[in-house]
Amino acid sequence: MTVIDAHAHIYPEKIAAKAVDAIGEFYDIGMYGEGTSAHLLSSMNEAPITNFIVHSVATKPEAVESINNFIARECEAHPEFTGFMAMHQDYPEPEKEIERAVSLGLKGMKIHPDTQEVNLDDPRLMSVYEIIEGRLPIIIHMGDYRHDYSHPRRLKNVLNTFPRLVVDAAHFGGWSMPEVALDYLGSENCFVDMSSSMFWLGKRRTKELCRLYGTERVLFGSDFPMWNPVDEYNTFTNIDFTDEELENMLWHNAERFLGEKIN
Repeated sequence: MTVIDAHAHIYPEKIAAKAVDAIGEFYDIGMYGEGTSAHLLSSMNEAPITNFIVHSVATKPEAVESINNFIARECEAHPEFTGFMAMHQDYPEPEKEIERAVSLGLKGMKIHPDTQEVNLDDPRLMSVYEIIEGRLPIIIHMGDYRHDYSHPRRLKNVLNTFPRLVVDAAHFGGWSMPEVALDYLGSENCFVDMSSSMFWLGKRRTKELCRLYGTERVLFGSDFPMWNPVDEYNTFTNIDFTDEELENMLWHNAERFLGEKIN
């Protein structure tokens, strides 16, 4: 069976250690991985993960193009990867860069409102959503109690404005506020991934949230290098899901999110 890790970050080797340290500091948590493609791919030796959706975040506009070039190169080198482009709210020509990223073979977009310090329904990003609506899916980091940038109510506004926008509301739609996220997004037309959630939700609440959202909407993801994809896979598949539920969350939902089959 195809198993898709739908939420993984990778970085160039020369800056991976610095990037991983910065993430760990932002979340005040010890990080698992080195953040390199090689370390991510090594997880395939210990768990039946076959594919990864990979991305990185542009915390400044001048980083957008170099990140997109890097992700595209890694996808070309590793057919197990499906790459998502970076975008920043202050990038001067987003439509031009979106066209270039698509020409490089990138299949979607990733933004992180909290580290990019922008409301996810900021007019600058709304213009970006308008460009990609019906064309590219987007992963949005969601729900940090320390900030208001990624509050689920903002995503509800985006989804109501752009009903054909395909969104993965990461971390059950609210990294540190899953119950609030469920209130706002439970009936909305979006996917959610369960990455960076099980460590404190536990198996029982993870199962409950998957079923409350609907297991046809949930994507499996590790949030590498924050967590070990092998451990995340083993924990998730040891929850009492049916085979059909697992097949959807590990495989078919990610294909529907991407709008294409994964070989």
